[in-house]
Amino acid sequence: MQKVITDDMEALLEILPLHIRQQLHKQEDFKELLEVVLDLGRPPEARFPDREIILDPTEISEDDIEYVISRIGSFGDDNRAGIERTLHRISAIRNRKGRIVGLTCRVGRAVFGTIKIIEDLVQTGKSILLLGRPGVGKTTMLREVARVLADDFEKRVVIVDTSNEIAGDGDIPHPAIGHARRMQVTTPTMQHAVMIEAVENHMPEVIVIDEIGTQLETQAARTIAERGVQLVATAHGNTLENLMMNPTLADLIGGIQSVTLGDEEAKRRGTQKSVLERVSSPTFDILVEIQERDKVSIHPDVATAVDAILRGEPQELEVRQMDKTTGEVVVKHVPPGSDIRKPTHSRPEPRNGTPAKLFLYGVNRGRMEQVAHEMQLTLEIVDDLRQATLLVTSKKYYRQKPQKIKDAETSNLPIYVLRGSTPPQIRQLFSSLYHIEQNGTDSRESSFSHALDEAKEAVELIKKGENTVELSPQSAYIRRLQHLVAERHGMFSQSTGKDPNRRVRIFRV
Repeated sequence: MQKVITDDMEALLEILPLHIRQQLHKQEDFKELLEVVLDLGRPPEARFPDREIILDPTEISEDDIEYVISRIGSFGDDNRAGIERTLHRISAIRNRKGRIVGLTCRVGRAVFGTIKIIEDLVQTGKSILLLGRPGVGKTTMLREVARVLADDFEKRVVIVDTSNEIAGDGDIPHPAIGHARRMQVTTPTMQHAVMIEAVENHMPEVIVIDEIGTQLETQAARTIAERGVQLVATAHGNTLENLMMNPTLADLIGGIQSVTLGDEEAKRRGTQKSVLERVSSPTFDILVEIQERDKVSIHPDVATAVDAILRGEPQELEVRQMDKTTGEVVVKHVPPGSDIRKPTHSRPEPRNGTPAKLFLYGVNRGRMEQVAHEMQLTLEIVDDLRQATLLVTSKKYYRQKPQKIKDAETSNLPIYVLRGSTPPQIRQLFSSLYHIEQNGTDSRESSFSHALDEAKEAVELIKKGENTVELSPQSAYIRRLQHLVAERHGMFSQSTGKDPNRRVRIFRV
């Protein structure tokens, strides 16, 4: 099916002050408008996929804010409102007294045909979870799934619609959901209760939910799945690994616990006695990572994928993309060990264009070279402090202030202090020196498996003679698992520091 986009753009323009409306009409890419931002005392802004512009040099007044508010529905507890029988969303910013001082008017579009890329998965009747960054099209795809299941496959579909994100504002739902029924949620905190009510009162074959985000909602989703109802939902996060690191949402993919194996079982598996395993069957059978509007990665069996990640065994990844010329779905199977979800980079180079010359003091040279080799970095280690561009030492030696460190400080040589010589901390050093992305979910240190590997590496270092090893900062959930790793190996551990830099320290008994 060819994509057809409906956006009810005129309905959104009618709620905007005249001078803003006129400026929007002058934009060549007007039809691609994403949102209009109106902040009191600032010029109005318009946001498009590739640019942001000031629409008018005149600052937004209280009258402008009131003009918009008077033409839309009432705001809910989540400070969101809509325009009746459209998909547009208006979100409010309030001051401390509760008065509205800012508005974000977001264009809502129904895109018919987006389901083609996962249509075969939807037909299976299995529960599907959609992940993706904000604005990538999760809700748009969810809306189309509801329409196709209700109209084309003639299933009883009930949408649990929090903030009227899926079916629009007002009592009559937007035509984009077809014959699917819509249950509105009075306040976001009651979404879990409406989910259960939908199953108990309306005999659905499919329930569609946008943004599962609390423990109560994950429990309600499991209850629904156990009753044999197909679930199609979205959740916060970009990848399966994100979900595994999230203590609130981990139950959606089966939950994770640390277990101790017997000697024979550990030997049979070829692992340590302390391992992480999935607690139960996942709530969702299939997981779809939406990378772009026309590109997704598929985990067709969530249970198998989670088990493979916990064992550290790379899996083949199925990536689907719509061909813009033919409109056909192109499927690629990415072999284990390569992940095209992340951008590819050539060999990283230092920020100043020349390799850093490192002088190591109290740091394991072999470990530095090994990590550099794994990261495909050009590394130069020098034995003469006068030739160095950076001195690398550990916190222990830096506190003692030996002569070499004093000499470096006297000559204004930069010093990098490692909390310990674990590979993740060395990787962090190299990431500071080289052009390597270290933000959000792409950070190697913040990935689920590497956080646990760091704890295991620390245990091995202590067995070899180290007194104490500090790990990288992690969330409370990851720290709890790291404590379990230490406990299973008969070692002490404690959390130290304040969030967001709170970390685990492991030390010998």
